[in-house]
Amino acid sequence: MLRDEIKAATIASMKAGDSARTGGLRLIQAAIKNRDIELRTGTAPADDDVLVIEVLTKMAKQRRESIEMYEKGGRAELAASEAAELAVIESFLPRMMDDDEARATIASLVAELGATSVKDMGRVMAAVKERLAGKIDMSKASGMVKAALS
Repeated sequence: MLRDEIKAATIASMKAGDSARTGGLRLIQAAIKNRDIELRTGTAPADDDVLVIEVLTKMAKQRRESIEMYEKGGRAELAASEAAELAVIESFLPRMMDDDEARATIASLVAELGATSVKDMGRVMAAVKERLAGKIDMSKASGMVKAALS
């Protein structure tokens, strides 16, 4: 499970004395723990990789936005710190689909579901979210689904 990989990586980075990576991994573990508390689970469900990927995706998006804002504000040192955290976070995320691969997958989903108009968008997006969570940016997916149904 991804949660166990993160824990093992934290221990390894602590033993290696890599304080920057250890800090990033601890942030990841804290965010996952906060998500567990929000869901009132307390412990990890049997297959919680989807939950962990959701948390990591959100953290990565926050870091990208922060980097952009720091660069606009002329705060290179803070942008570099956020970029280091982003690198740690992205090391645990699955490979994202490129646009062509995503369009092809969405087109096959549309055909599989028999969707014909924009009225079917909710049904198609539910399938996209279920099957491609963590592999595609959902905001991009929305536009691709709309284009495929138009």
